[in-house]
Amino acid sequence: WERSFLGFTFTRNRKDPKIRITKESLKRCKDRIRELTSRRHSIEMEERIRRLNQFLIGWIGYFQLVETPSFLQKLDAWVKRRLRMIRWKEWKKPKTRQRKLVSLGARIGKAWEWANTRKAYWRIAKSPILHKTLDSAYWKSQGLKSLMERYDTLRQT
Repeated sequence: WERSFLGFTFTRNRKDPKIRITKESLKRCKDRIRELTSRRHSIEMEERIRRLNQFLIGWIGYFQLVETPSFLQKLDAWVKRRLRMIRWKEWKKPKTRQRKLVSLGARIGKAWEWANTRKAYWRIAKSPILHKTLDSAYWKSQGLKSLMERYDTLRQT
């Protein structure tokens, strides 16, 4: 049960073992996503999402045999949080942040309150206002592919 082969391992259930991904492979995936979504690189969001999609679709194509997909939902949420962090950094000034939040549907008072926050980028990326305004529908409209949707598609074929 402790063995791994080509990034795969099995659950400990002896009667019905399931294929799962190794912790090392998941760590390498997250490291690569961190590299692609680093705030240090100033590339356009469209290009960043294109590169991220290219990596994620290839990665899930390799690991489509996995029978424990719950980690994919967490990974999807984590990727979106990384992208929200980048988007927040792109909107440097409080005025810009407020204007963008209001244009995405936030109330003016709350937008002003969050635009003037001193919280760090990573922390603000998990805030309720960014969850509402930069939600899954927003990222889908930007072109981001969902790992869970791609996994379901690959498992059905």
